[in-house]
Amino acid sequence: MSGAASVRPADAEDLCELITDSAQKARPLEVRAGGSKRDIVAPGRETTIVDLGKFRGIVDYEPGELVLTVRPATPLAEVEELLRNHGQVLAFEPWDHGPVFGRPCGAATIGGVVAAGIAGPGRLSAGAVRDHLLGFKAISGRGEAFKAGGRVVKNVTGYDVPKLLAGSWGQLAVLTELTLKVAPLPRAAATIALQGLSPGAAIAAMSKATGSPHAIAAAAHRPATNSDRDVTAVRLEGFAESVDVRADRVRALLAEFGNTFRLADDAAESFWTGVRQGRPLHDAETIWRVHVAASRAAQLADELEKRGASWIFDWAGALIWAGAPAAVDIRAAAEPFAGHAMLLRAPLALRKTTPARHAETRPIGTLSARLKQAFDPSGILDPFRFA
Repeated sequence: MSGAASVRPADAEDLCELITDSAQKARPLEVRAGGSKRDIVAPGRETTIVDLGKFRGIVDYEPGELVLTVRPATPLAEVEELLRNHGQVLAFEPWDHGPVFGRPCGAATIGGVVAAGIAGPGRLSAGAVRDHLLGFKAISGRGEAFKAGGRVVKNVTGYDVPKLLAGSWGQLAVLTELTLKVAPLPRAAATIALQGLSPGAAIAAMSKATGSPHAIAAAAHRPATNSDRDVTAVRLEGFAESVDVRADRVRALLAEFGNTFRLADDAAESFWTGVRQGRPLHDAETIWRVHVAASRAAQLADELEKRGASWIFDWAGALIWAGAPAAVDIRAAAEPFAGHAMLLRAPLALRKTTPARHAETRPIGTLSARLKQAFDPSGILDPFRFA
């Protein structure tokens, strides 16, 4: 657990003073809003928790412009409800980590989603969180308030700093406001599925679908479980007439892999929610997310099975959810396939010896260190999270 000390700055000026004072005293800070991902850390750290609870609320929303400006502690569920009421969504499909840790949904915040770069199946077609962050306001580890980007893509010139902050886990700067590009809610969706495919055949089927001109929105494969049969699925979105035509063409395209069928809407929603949260693996002792080239995913899946691990393919195989006994080293299994594994959940003893994030290669590590030095020269912004 982190140190017990906690502070709750009232506004950006208060936060600037706190960070400046902490930098002078070399006092490490851990920034939190909802705390839904507080267990994805190295245990035993001594930090002062910075509670961003006061940085909550919608700043500006223009549905006609597909732009939302919001403060970081605003609950993700609140943002999604606001967008749904206007027929819009966050196309990268963020999700709440609560169920991964045996907790209910509701704690995730939009700032935490952006800071951790959390995206679901929609990332395959819509891109990552960084592709939707147009601009932000933040405070660096120097205690300096700054902003970057803007409210439209054309405003981004020079260094694209928003892409740098998305996925930085609050280790470069503390977000105080962010502007996101949103998307219209699809008028219709269809999920075309197959069953009985091996890992290799599932990858081949998903690759054929995503390589077609039929605009696949998401593609995933869930092996059989004790309660469910295996499913290989691709999702199409858009206007109803277009979805129906493309669904028929995708079924014909994938006929060589077996009998195709269209999932009922409720079954499709359950499937994609389960994939997004890694739900079939929640009973495992450890849960990992492994990024790997889709061309190597089937080989890695075979290796995981040999080691006693279960898995799910998302992003057409470029993301593998893995669940395993604590004794199984998923990171060691992934490295021969150039995979990068992140440990989401594990017993305390394993978290003490295994960093949550994969070690960076030397060139990337050198670049990361330079960026950290530029934004946070005193190294106070959660320096031990992935130690």
